[in-house]
Amino acid sequence: MPGDNGKSAEEDVVIIGAGAAGIAAARRLQEIRPDLSILMLEAGDRLGGRAWTVGLPEAGDTGLDLGCGWLHGARTNAWTAIAGEVGLTVDRTPAPWNGGRQLERDDADVDAAQDAIGAYFERLDSHEGDDTDLAAMLEPGNAWNGQIRAIGTYITGAELERSSVADYNKYDPGPGPDWRVRQGYGKLVSLYGRPVPARLGTQVRRIDHRPAGRIGIETNRGLLSARAVLVTVSTNVLAAGRITFDPPLPDKIEAAARLPLGLADKLFLGLVHPQALPADTHMLGSFSRGATGTYQLRPLGAPVVEAYFAGDLAHDLEREGGEAAFSFAADELAAQFGADIRRELSVAAISAWAATPHIGGSYSYAEPGASDLRGVLAAPHDERIFFAGEACSHSRYSTAHGAYETGLAAADLIAGSLSQNP
Repeated sequence: MPGDNGKSAEEDVVIIGAGAAGIAAARRLQEIRPDLSILMLEAGDRLGGRAWTVGLPEAGDTGLDLGCGWLHGARTNAWTAIAGEVGLTVDRTPAPWNGGRQLERDDADVDAAQDAIGAYFERLDSHEGDDTDLAAMLEPGNAWNGQIRAIGTYITGAELERSSVADYNKYDPGPGPDWRVRQGYGKLVSLYGRPVPARLGTQVRRIDHRPAGRIGIETNRGLLSARAVLVTVSTNVLAAGRITFDPPLPDKIEAAARLPLGLADKLFLGLVHPQALPADTHMLGSFSRGATGTYQLRPLGAPVVEAYFAGDLAHDLEREGGEAAFSFAADELAAQFGADIRRELSVAAISAWAATPHIGGSYSYAEPGASDLRGVLAAPHDERIFFAGEACSHSRYSTAHGAYETGLAAADLIAGSLSQNP
């Protein structure tokens, strides 16, 4: 297991979760407090958490990201610089929403749809008064509400009725376009985590912070103790009570429950003949309904189609299984390219984030009225239990660099709370 000798039961700092936040915190502590012993505990079998890259032989060095895939706000995103430090390549091909190639449509309604979508987001941006849900800002009867709903679910991972307008308006990924890591965002995060002592397959069940001194940590692989604990698990894991705090921390559990994870799943379809589809081109499955996929054709020139499903559609397809997801995507692609395209397609890789027990979803959204609970979730408890992760970010929630930034902030707090000599 990466960097861990497996012997010590006593650590200065135990970090629960080896995703972007936990790894960032650990690397920061290694830098500023080399006197501290640090151990990451990860329930899964790999580093990276919701950053996960898989390979495809036909794709060469191009990684397929089943989790986060875009360096949002790339010019100021910390992971952009880290990619260079660890020897990975940042591809600057424009994202579809940054002027990238869209599938040509000779449809006179395209401009009308764009006008309706633009007007909807202007209403969100200008909303004042009490917080409400994103669906409340739809115009009743607007012919493009289906498409607006689809876009909304891609943003939050949930249906518009569940998501806060106030939280949406706080989102700010930072300046710069959105780029990609050619070898994969997940590979980037996991490579950055390699120097950190970590134990994989280790599920934390209970955190005993009753004693005034060390904190007890009960896992499926035995007991540990630490002077400080950093919790970076997902809100769905916290809300489900998969980790018991003794004494309880009801404010944290309530905050997590009202900042649940939306769902966005990916399906990568292999292409028998890559030239059958245009490279690095985006298309939407349907322009009239919310339950539709969005497709990146041959991302970075790879011989695949990246299908993206979100919200209730993603939940439904996950429950029904890979064949259902394949059938849904093939139907939408066939509607655009003709029935013969089906013979080109095969399943190369698929995610199922809701069914992943130690994660339970994709990225957090706030229920109406719950946006300020991100600060509640992020606040340390008793200067001994700390919290980090994308859901703790005020304005960069749902992103890997938001998670990274909360990890740095937590590490600085931990370093300040622990005296130089234990």
